Amino acid sequence: MVKQRSALERIPAYKQGAMPSTSDVVKLSSNENPFPPLASVRDAVAAELEHIHLYPSMAAPELTTRIAKLQGVAPENIVLGAGSVEVATQLVQASAGEGDEVMFAWRSFEAYPIIAIGAGATPVQVPLTHDERHDLDAMADAITERTAIIFVCNPNNPTGASLTHAEVRSFLDRVPSDVLVVIDEAYEHFNRDAETAIGIDLYREYPNVAVLHTFSKAYGLAGLRIGYAVAQADVAANLRKVAVPFAVSALAQTAASASLDAEAELAIRIDDIVAERDRVTSELRAQGWNIGDSQANFVWLRLGDDTTRIDAALTEAGVLARAFAGEGIRITIGSPDANSRALTALAGVHAGARG
Repeated sequence: MVKQRSALERIPAYKQGAMPSTSDVVKLSSNENPFPPLASVRDAVAAELEHIHLYPSMAAPELTTRIAKLQGVAPENIVLGAGSVEVATQLVQASAGEGDEVMFAWRSFEAYPIIAIGAGATPVQVPLTHDERHDLDAMADAITERTAIIFVCNPNNPTGASLTHAEVRSFLDRVPSDVLVVIDEAYEHFNRDAETAIGIDLYREYPNVAVLHTFSKAYGLAGLRIGYAVAQADVAANLRKVAVPFAVSALAQTAASASLDAEAELAIRIDDIVAERDRVTSELRAQGWNIGDSQANFVWLRLGDDTTRIDAALTEAGVLARAFAGEGIRITIGSPDANSRALTALAGVHAGARG
């Protein structure tokens, strides 16, 4: 057998959201946008097909400049990747290695431990508070001389809880200046918390902060894979060194630019998703489920040992959600019909399983 890194034995395989095998099943397992691409975005991508025999621009100057203007930073502070998860991988590879620690709340985005171990670093998981939020005090207490990078997912995946600006600012005041803090804002467009932490504001105040954004969720480009980081120039330069060459396709770059042109249309869709999230939350509470406030495009049911049984009931009803065994179920906000189907299925579950 050829030599392989022993650390790979510790990497938990990333589990994609369940995929429907028949047309009568609704998929609410991957936090996808339920709307099809806008016509303007489809047209732009179709036009770009004429050029797919050519390599894309790795620098993506047009898109990078547009994002930089949107965020109020210099183009040198923007780094693109094949989805924000690929940029997160760049951040860890550029900041952590053997003997270093990568910290994050748990449960949070399940790619974090995979990325950490893949870089040879040690993942440090800090349990959430009882109300499903980051325990920032415990995270600050857990910082050691080996801590290299900390991920703060706001709103958090899979719980949907958000953190206030004051909370994160107090946390950053306790983080050593040589530790990179990454504020992962994959779901920021759905966040209606008036007190929420704003990553770009914290980036401007703290030199050791970077921010992650994605075009997969609100913009609906999950299948094209494009995201970006806002980072200080020296950090951004290192990300480009470890980035996979040509990872961001010309189609993805074109679609992202077209989406930025259509933000007014997209905002209407985002508002519709938020309204559906509020409806689902209200109806689940009326059914008797214990459910927190979500600021993302999904809701979270903390079910503990009953997770598997409830997930089976949903699957039996033709609803695919994302179950985390022994913990709970994350249900994406889909179309109104899909959401109603999930609500009907949960209403039929025996009352004894309710929180």
